[in-house]
Amino acid sequence: MATMTQAQGTPRITAGERAGIPPRRMDFEFPEETTKYWYGDSAFLTTFWVTLSALFPEGEDFFVDSVKNYRKDIKDQKLKDEVSGFIGQEALHSKEHEAFNDMAEKHGLPALTLDKELGVLFRLIRKYVPKKMQLALTVALEHYTAIIAEQLLREDFHQEMFRDREALKLWMWHALEENEHKTVAFDVYNQVGGGYFTRVGTMLIGTLVFAVVVVSGHIRLLKADGQLTNWKANWRGLKFLWGWKGLFPRLGRQYFDFYRPGFHPSDHDTEALLESWRQRMLNDGGLLADQTDSKSRKG
Repeated sequence: MATMTQAQGTPRITAGERAGIPPRRMDFEFPEETTKYWYGDSAFLTTFWVTLSALFPEGEDFFVDSVKNYRKDIKDQKLKDEVSGFIGQEALHSKEHEAFNDMAEKHGLPALTLDKELGVLFRLIRKYVPKKMQLALTVALEHYTAIIAEQLLREDFHQEMFRDREALKLWMWHALEENEHKTVAFDVYNQVGGGYFTRVGTMLIGTLVFAVVVVSGHIRLLKADGQLTNWKANWRGLKFLWGWKGLFPRLGRQYFDFYRPGFHPSDHDTEALLESWRQRMLNDGGLLADQTDSKSRKG
């Protein structure tokens, strides 16, 4: 998505595009008539994904800040370009999920409240936690987002569960870009001298905090929706997430791979998967073609 220089009218390649991490502004719109239970017609599963969405605006602002703390220390030009792409993509993810969370609020789900509360937590972390550990936390949480995003892209049944096209477009676009920039924070951490024990120790703490935040937020959304005591439906949702072949058990190998001393995010090869999805989303007739066509017309 190169821009045009005003003087020559020729394409100008941004640093992120040069690094293969192009920020793509989408401007998704979620009208009031958006299907309330847009994932599998399930209140439990929809509120699970809304809980994750509620964490993204503040969470991704934190990710950006933790990498920016070390931007001046990066000497490698390729990594500098990747950082620019990372910052651009994450900023746009925050923007689009704010719009998505506004839609959830209209359905009676307090996503904005969860986001504000997480913002308080991240402000405390920024104030009291050493910057190297803040970056390590970003590395850990980026691993979560990358492996969840990879599952969304790789397993067709996820796409089949979406009951709203705009929601599908948002989540698949986000999943694509999370895997495009999944190595950036990790590489910055390594370049500025981040160590193995800080990385895995922070992952252990981050896993505990992430679990508490997500579970408590999910319960609050279910309660707000009047679905907390819908035992039968909630049990089906729990099995979908945590059953023998559920979402999280299938992530187990990739999650624990993070604790291997020589681990790098690129060990989980997604290049062919991402290229396939770029074709499916961005080419003529693709999932996001109407978004990019609209941008061209406005330009």
